[in-house]
Amino acid sequence: MNTPKTVLLSVLFLFFWCVSARGANVKLIDGNWKGVLILSENSKLPFDVQIKTLQKKNGIDVRVINGKEDIALIYYGNINDSIKLEFPAFATYLILKPLKKSRLEGYWVNPTKKNNYRIPCIITYGSGKRFEHPALYQSTIQPINIQGKWETTFEPGTKDSSMAAGIFEQRYNDISGTFLTETGDYRFLEGNVTSDSLFLSTFDGSHAFLFKAKISNNEFISGEFYSGKHWSCKWVAVKNNSFELTHPDSLTYLTKKEPFAIQIKNDTEVIFQFPNEQTKNKVVILQIMGTWCPNCMDESRFFKELFQKYHSSGLEIYGLCYENGSDVTVQKQRIATYIERMKPGYDFILAGTASKGLASEHFKMLNQVMSFPTAIIIGKDGEVKRIHTGFNGPGTGTYYTEYIKETETFIQSLLQN
Repeated sequence: MNTPKTVLLSVLFLFFWCVSARGANVKLIDGNWKGVLILSENSKLPFDVQIKTLQKKNGIDVRVINGKEDIALIYYGNINDSIKLEFPAFATYLILKPLKKSRLEGYWVNPTKKNNYRIPCIITYGSGKRFEHPALYQSTIQPINIQGKWETTFEPGTKDSSMAAGIFEQRYNDISGTFLTETGDYRFLEGNVTSDSLFLSTFDGSHAFLFKAKISNNEFISGEFYSGKHWSCKWVAVKNNSFELTHPDSLTYLTKKEPFAIQIKNDTEVIFQFPNEQTKNKVVILQIMGTWCPNCMDESRFFKELFQKYHSSGLEIYGLCYENGSDVTVQKQRIATYIERMKPGYDFILAGTASKGLASEHFKMLNQVMSFPTAIIIGKDGEVKRIHTGFNGPGTGTYYTEYIKETETFIQSLLQN
């Protein structure tokens, strides 16, 4: 599908601070906090936060929680009377002012988007349901059961209509799951369900997704999907446990039979080419991706594991990065930060701007590059063995674990031939 100075998702030790707010020193309370992004007057995206003072380390651990996802934020520094917390894999951050020991106010800022893109953010001490709907606390109101798979249509009845598979797990009125599409997943969604309504959200520093919907007869869902403050659409879903999307290995394919070769240039030099001396008699994965892309991040973590296991046996991986913006210096810095935090072991190369059209120009032997990421797996003989479009990450449960197992077995077989 289609987001500077410490390791990715490690426990973050922030320097302990006392900042001046309204004339008083503020020390934040340890425990569970509730965050909200104010997308509009009527649309507020909730997320969970944990804050813990680490006495022995003279620091503080700040985490954003989405279901099974646990994101340790990176302390960037104090700016006047506010603090800056970066998301570890993306160029986005929270800038927050402690108003008292139980309240922070500020913004989520995404500098990769145009027009100083920022969304108001409030974080307060306390715990509870992800969504604060009155029915969630009334024991006499039984939640409707939506566990299972739902055949989903975004923007139904329009030329931009697209299909997805909603997969949900339910525990009383708590819901977790995601939407799978042909080009990736919506990562870790968490929320709640009442007798007739569904609420889901995720906030990971790149995605800011909110779903609100009504449920009819336990078999039809109709609602609104919000992506940040800049986009929204209608969506509908019907219960269908047998629904399947097109297989991701069949969406992108070769249109020319000549030997596979590419050469990517900038204004002055060739920046990457295949084949090359390093790839002779090697199994090679070309990862078409961007550091701004959450599905690419999930894939990079998997490829890191593959590289560590099989590089010595003859596996090479190259991340070809298509980056937001037009400032090459900024693009290269984002890639350098990504490498520093991810520590993938394999090479990442700036291929150009974040454009599927540009990527398709570079890979003219393909029908198209329709998704970031796209992974091209090449055998020792230099022939393309598989092209995988998108990436369904750990938020998809068994879809993810089965893909990881099958792909590793496939790589092993190529290395042995």
